[in-house]
Amino acid sequence: MAIKKVGVVGCGIMGGGIAQVCAQSGYQVTVSEINDDLLNKSLKVIKGNLAKSVEKGKLSKEEEAAIVGRLKGTTKVEDFGDCDLVIEAATENMNLKKKIFGDLDRVCASNAVMGTNTSCLCVTEVAMATKRPDKVIGTHFFNPVPIMKLLEIVTTIVSSEESLNTVKAFGQSLGKVIVIAKDTPAFIANRIAVPMFIEAMRVYEAGLATKEDIDNALVHGYNHPMGPLALADLVGLDTLLYVYESMYAEFKDPRWAPPILLKRMVTAGHLGRKSGKGFYDYTKK
Repeated sequence: MAIKKVGVVGCGIMGGGIAQVCAQSGYQVTVSEINDDLLNKSLKVIKGNLAKSVEKGKLSKEEEAAIVGRLKGTTKVEDFGDCDLVIEAATENMNLKKKIFGDLDRVCASNAVMGTNTSCLCVTEVAMATKRPDKVIGTHFFNPVPIMKLLEIVTTIVSSEESLNTVKAFGQSLGKVIVIAKDTPAFIANRIAVPMFIEAMRVYEAGLATKEDIDNALVHGYNHPMGPLALADLVGLDTLLYVYESMYAEFKDPRWAPPILLKRMVTAGHLGRKSGKGFYDYTKK
């Protein structure tokens, strides 16, 4: 199946990035938010990102205008009715995702494929909220989407080969590096990376090293582009806490248990860059 029009549910950090990359790759894109205020703010962020690319010489003004012209914002699920592929990029909450997919199943064409941008939740459970579970695939993009090359495609025991091939070809058209994962908790990348995040937090929590030294150890010792605590701030500490709790609930293994410090930080509203404060303070920058 050829993808011509893409829908994106949610225009936050991840959804906005996905919408931007799709529009830059030539697709007509409909992106939604829950109200007009959030939608306008999110579209403004996308346009700001494109303007920066023009300033840096990565895009021409003509290309910028064409990309913006391919973006349509909406607050109505009915506007996804003519999309060939719809990618959900809502909060990591299973009940919310199941409701979104139930609504999409009602309005989308019978041959439309649906993707969920979950980083840890059970894709099979999401798929079974629809009457077309064979057309539901995990499409796990990485933050920031316009920069990060990886797209983790997650297949379930009910996913069709046609749906997998459609999403794989689509991902390649975005210039992404594709990896295929089974529907197991945290898939590939996060299952390997999460223990590093947790251990970095525990080392800091125990007072064994400063946050700067922990991050520098990984940046300069293992050539990571960012240290684990700085990266945790970028991803969002609330998002990570939800991932850890989900993985711990699935595996019942103490190594996946979220550090107490992380719980306290999220309770205090210290969510990382998006709140202005996490392991680092961003309010002074």
